[in-house]
Amino acid sequence: MATVLMCRRFPRLSRVTAFSTTARRKAERGSSKSKKEKRDKPGAANPGTESGVTIQLLKPQDYRVLYNPAAYAKGRAGFQQHVDRDDSQALGDTLTTRAPQTFPTASSQALPPVRNALPKPKSNTLLEQTILATLYKEEAEKEKWEVHDSKEDPRMFQKGRPEYRSLSCDSAEPAQTLPVEEGDSILQSVAGCEGSPGILTDYFCKLSCLPVERRTALLSDPRFGALCHRAVTAIRLFSTPDLIQILKACVPLAVPASHPLLDACEAEFCRRAWDMGLEQLLLVADCWRCLERSVPSYLGILFSYANLHWKDLTLPQFVQLLYIIGEGRRSPADLVQKVESTILKHLDAFTLEELGAICLGLFKSLSGMSDQVMRRIADRVCLQMEDMSTYALVNVLKMLRYTRVDHVPLMRELGKVIPARIPTTNIQGIMHITLAYSSLHFFDEDVLAAVATSLPSKVSYCRSKDAAKFLWSFGCLDYEPPNEEEFYSSLIKQLHTKLHEFRKFPEHLLTALLGLAFVRRFPEELIDFALREEFVQKTRGSKYDLNKDLFTLGKSVEIECPAYRGSRLPPQLCQEFTEMVLSFAEREIYVRPEIVEATSLLESMLGGPEYVKNHMILPHTRSSDLEVRLAADGHPIPFNFKDPVAAKKLKDMGVCLTDDLISQLIKGRAHSQSPVAVGNEARIPRQERGDAAGTPCLGGALSAGAKCQAEPEAGRWPPREVRLALQVSNRNHFCYGSKRLLGLHCLKRRQLRLLGYVVVEIPFWEWFPLLKRTRSEKLSYLHYKVFCPALLTRA
Repeated sequence: MATVLMCRRFPRLSRVTAFSTTARRKAERGSSKSKKEKRDKPGAANPGTESGVTIQLLKPQDYRVLYNPAAYAKGRAGFQQHVDRDDSQALGDTLTTRAPQTFPTASSQALPPVRNALPKPKSNTLLEQTILATLYKEEAEKEKWEVHDSKEDPRMFQKGRPEYRSLSCDSAEPAQTLPVEEGDSILQSVAGCEGSPGILTDYFCKLSCLPVERRTALLSDPRFGALCHRAVTAIRLFSTPDLIQILKACVPLAVPASHPLLDACEAEFCRRAWDMGLEQLLLVADCWRCLERSVPSYLGILFSYANLHWKDLTLPQFVQLLYIIGEGRRSPADLVQKVESTILKHLDAFTLEELGAICLGLFKSLSGMSDQVMRRIADRVCLQMEDMSTYALVNVLKMLRYTRVDHVPLMRELGKVIPARIPTTNIQGIMHITLAYSSLHFFDEDVLAAVATSLPSKVSYCRSKDAAKFLWSFGCLDYEPPNEEEFYSSLIKQLHTKLHEFRKFPEHLLTALLGLAFVRRFPEELIDFALREEFVQKTRGSKYDLNKDLFTLGKSVEIECPAYRGSRLPPQLCQEFTEMVLSFAEREIYVRPEIVEATSLLESMLGGPEYVKNHMILPHTRSSDLEVRLAADGHPIPFNFKDPVAAKKLKDMGVCLTDDLISQLIKGRAHSQSPVAVGNEARIPRQERGDAAGTPCLGGALSAGAKCQAEPEAGRWPPREVRLALQVSNRNHFCYGSKRLLGLHCLKRRQLRLLGYVVVEIPFWEWFPLLKRTRSEKLSYLHYKVFCPALLTRA
């Protein structure tokens, strides 16, 4: 029933059927069992219950809950997308619209909270009032969890020590507000007197204590403008403490970042900086952050000053400095080593919130960190994780993700602590937790299941980026949760809702669609939108390299969605992408020792280089294959002819697989026989037949009008011919410490089988140890893989 309902909501959502395997059937049985257990649990969501119907009526389809779209700091979007794009390219062997819009788009302006949207009771029965009060309370709690203050949340560490009061600007409301009448009196007196710097400073401080609504109106008051003008005129007459007081007053007064008064203050502070103390410099920098004003020149002076006075830095000053570095998105190169040594010096003295602030500052500023220091931080966090706030913990995970440090004890402890926190963690925090697991290729079903269970009820809070990262992470880890239909349908619906955002951030749509493709889901309307000329041009103009993602998506649709009739990538673009990928492969992939060794041994075993080809059968999957072709009787077929002369001389040459040779390959050769002799024996050709030229090379470059190069044309694939695609894998193709393939490599094997190939695994846990063994042992292993009787029988 769930599937039927989903299809009605998304009539063109393709769900490609996977090959039926024992593992898949077991997974499905486990999934069904999990769903049944969920239905049987008291309080579990049940779409058939009366309460479920009531909630649906109270929350209309187009309703959007109020949230803060600027969460995780303004100006962070560009950097965060950069890091996340890197994460999305961590899989495998990577290179490190014409039609009018037809989809509904949601307004970027959030609607009022649900408590304002709920219908008023028509009667005053106690039961109805109780039910509505409960609903109001639940929605208010949910809204409270989802609210993220991008300015204040990163500053929570400042509440842990009294020393931060002199280093930071307190944005809390004043304990005593100034009466409105007194404020008017101050403004009136501005025009009548010149005023000394001390009096002007006192005016600013008092006006900053007015009630909020009156402070808001000040900015348009000409009298306040006159006060600011007097301050600008007398800027050099203020003492440094008075000038700092004026700047601090500008924070509650919400003076715009581009205001002339702030221009004058910045210039004056830059002039005086070298005569100020470090405490004053950090306080002024904090004020600029609260005012959301970019001050690169001032920060440059601050960092130079700190570098010269590094030994005088106290612990709170050091943490505050890293906070400022992060908020300024600047990483002073000359401070990197000093930062690391200071972290190690104070590691046991930092509070857990300070450790989170340090990681966030380094993450935001793209500051590198050595594995040693990151592991020491992770060691400390691992021991006290239950006492750490989720916000600080997420910041540590961000830095782990950025530095690619695989700290297994921390990830395992996280798996014990974080699932229970997921329901009360805001959607962006959950996204970063999920992304940390996928980026580090760490599979933890308990964490992912907790995320999947909580996400459908929170999905309306997702930005386009959040939805994309959830889909990418689950697809990357090849995990389909017990509530997979509800999980995926809610996220796909959110993608439709946020479609307008993808015009500005095209990378998020491609990230989402690739994550869906990994788990065999192809929402055709979204794919059609992503492959339109207009959208493709937007990706080409992006600051990120989105070519390989477009290529993977476009070719995957060709292979897995034969009934798809929407937009497609132009052939010339596919040709360009193919050449780009193959060029990288020749430099970085084909030459890897484990692949070179396997290729050389296969050539020796089968009879020469014409019997095996090291190439990419499917370039869009970004990893290599060793292709071998066998006749129905098991004899190898030559096909890898690199030039016409070789094709004429070597066509249909094979290997005479005598019983003696097979015995030697399986049991080992006589001690008197040299490796060279075995190699020569393996090259004894079969009797030549003077038939036509060899089979065309499947992995050659695409011509302008060619089909997907992995797709056999009618009549070009001889009957009863077996084509093997040997996969020489490495650790990066699997989840950490496991034999679970990552999503991109599951997709590759699935598509190879769809095209008729027999996929033969040469996993790293078998092949890498053999690289240190004898030649005969390696040949015996490869012979078993290529000529496995069960494999040939199935084929």
